[in-house]
Amino acid sequence: MSKHLKVGIIHNEPIPEGEPNWESSADVLAQVEGIEASLRELDQPHVRIPFTRELGRFISQVEAAGIDIAFNLCESVDEDPLLIGHPAAVLELLSIPFTGSSAMALLLSTDKLTVKRLLTASGLRTPAFFIYEGSEMLRPANLDFPVILKPRFQDASIGIEQESVVEKSSDLLDRLEDLYGRYGAILVEEYIAGREFNISLFGYPQPRVMPLAEIDFSGFPSDLHRIVSYKAKWDEDSFEYHHTQRIFPDNLPETLQQSMRCMAQECFQLFGLRDYARVDLRLDAQGRLAILEINANPCLSPDAGFPAAVAESSMGYTEMVDEFIRLVAQRVAL
Repeated sequence: MSKHLKVGIIHNEPIPEGEPNWESSADVLAQVEGIEASLRELDQPHVRIPFTRELGRFISQVEAAGIDIAFNLCESVDEDPLLIGHPAAVLELLSIPFTGSSAMALLLSTDKLTVKRLLTASGLRTPAFFIYEGSEMLRPANLDFPVILKPRFQDASIGIEQESVVEKSSDLLDRLEDLYGRYGAILVEEYIAGREFNISLFGYPQPRVMPLAEIDFSGFPSDLHRIVSYKAKWDEDSFEYHHTQRIFPDNLPETLQQSMRCMAQECFQLFGLRDYARVDLRLDAQGRLAILEINANPCLSPDAGFPAAVAESSMGYTEMVDEFIRLVAQRVAL
């Protein structure tokens, strides 16, 4: 059935090279090209359609192309992360089934404050936190230093740098004011200096947990915080980029593996995620797990974490794309 469905590859328009954070913005085209190559291999008809604020133009292109289903690769609209759910919402209004999570799930999981509040209310462990919105701080009594500062709405480690980890309370306000001036509301979170794991899930309604990945910080010197900063993700000339490799450890205790799988699956259900997701966790010195991030629609670049975890499960990239088509095709008749 899916062979007769025309696929629209819906993506945001990246910003020009050289502008702030252009590296993470440009990555969407690597995803588009990877998906396109697999769709050609599958002999699946497809068309590339950019999504911008020019909504009338987008709808005209969709109607002219006659697409039946869509790959939703939009990570923003014109670089505004607050609009991440809007392309999905438009596809929902047009009754075009698409890959990944709904507009509502994307909006919920992209707001770091909402994520923390939902996790806390549901009894899922996450580091203690508070939000800074440009006014005087009221720090919760249970928040210990060091802390890490994260822009409330940004993705792709935008705004995360070594200086985001604050060791002393006397340094906090200056750092907050600087970041607030650039990104708006800032989440202040207790920093957990432990092992970091990425748990990928694939499928719907009951997703499969892919092999557990770990970020290898063993090459970091003692004066660098072990975090996946913007440099670590996108700056190919940086030390961090070359020393935050992804590994798939084969010696984790079974009880720890099971705990991580269960936490990831609970997050998938709690946030109403669909098709694919990644949950990032840390393991502290006392052996306790804490949830750092919920990633609906994680990056699908061929070298990204989700495809790597899928590959570790013995499924190739094109097989993965074919599975996405199968998942969405099931929703065509619904």
